[in-house]
Amino acid sequence: MKPLAFALSLGLATVQLVSSALAADITGAGATFPFPVYSKWAEAYRKETGNGLNYQSIGSGGGIKQIQARTVDFGATDAPLKGEQLAKDGLLQFPTVMGGVVTVVNIAGLEPGKLKLTGEIIADIYAGKISKWSDPKIAKLNEGLKLPEANITPVYRSDASGTTNIFTTYLSSVSEGWKKEFGAATTISWPAGQGGKGNEGVTANVKQIPNSIGYVESAYAKQNKLAYALIQNKAGKYPTPDDKAFQAAAASADWKAAPGFAISLTNQAGDEAWPITAATFILVHKEAADAAKTGDVLKFFDWAYKNGGKLASDLDYVPLPANVVGLIHEEWKTITSKDGKPVL
Repeated sequence: MKPLAFALSLGLATVQLVSSALAADITGAGATFPFPVYSKWAEAYRKETGNGLNYQSIGSGGGIKQIQARTVDFGATDAPLKGEQLAKDGLLQFPTVMGGVVTVVNIAGLEPGKLKLTGEIIADIYAGKISKWSDPKIAKLNEGLKLPEANITPVYRSDASGTTNIFTTYLSSVSEGWKKEFGAATTISWPAGQGGKGNEGVTANVKQIPNSIGYVESAYAKQNKLAYALIQNKAGKYPTPDDKAFQAAAASADWKAAPGFAISLTNQAGDEAWPITAATFILVHKEAADAAKTGDVLKFFDWAYKNGGKLASDLDYVPLPANVVGLIHEEWKTITSKDGKPVL
């Protein structure tokens, strides 16, 4: 088993790639959604530059709190902060990669991509309104597929989670019932099921609990060889959750439509668009307490934009379009040291 796959299978939530004793590591914390790609980038960056990265995969809520408290060099979140919050906290926000959230299931003998679901059905499962895999609504979508007469165990994030925000934003866009009763947020009062901390915890629970369903970033499904469901998109199609489908969802996105690039890519139009697509974001202070360290953070992500595309694609993440990277570089020019000098 490859080191990353082994780490993910154990639910390890920290990547620490140590450079030489003379070089101080960059420290970051937050979203579990991008953990696999950040760990791959960190490994390659260390080999090329000798500089290390210590990233704690603790969930978006934890990452936001840590950057607000200035206990890390950068925070990471899948639930982008709105302009007023960024201004209040003196933060700059920028995306790194795009990816998809997938529903994964543990049904004996079921292969990836064989089960079909709609957003309404997924919402009803998580709302406790559909409780068995043999439910007529699921059976009608999956004629010829043998599904068990068994109770469904929904698995959800127990921590404050950007992945939950993406997932519930999608459910709110396809189910009026879900929107009215639960809405979209980083934490939800789940009526049924079992919680797991981080994408790692949800992955582990789905693997361990027969007839369960969970929502995780696509790389976790791929690395752990979990069976995923195809989800009907806005066009009524059932695309495969891969980089082509994630790119299709982002094809017409207006990245300048909101401060901090805080746009939604869920439930986008297009035959090939994966319906639960999202970007993941980095947070840094606009006035750097340690200009050199903030500069190191930006150099790391600059390297990733230029050199990390294939590593991202190999894990089913989608690199950002070149024009978006250009916009990000312009934003970086506004980051200064305490004496007002540009960090880069």
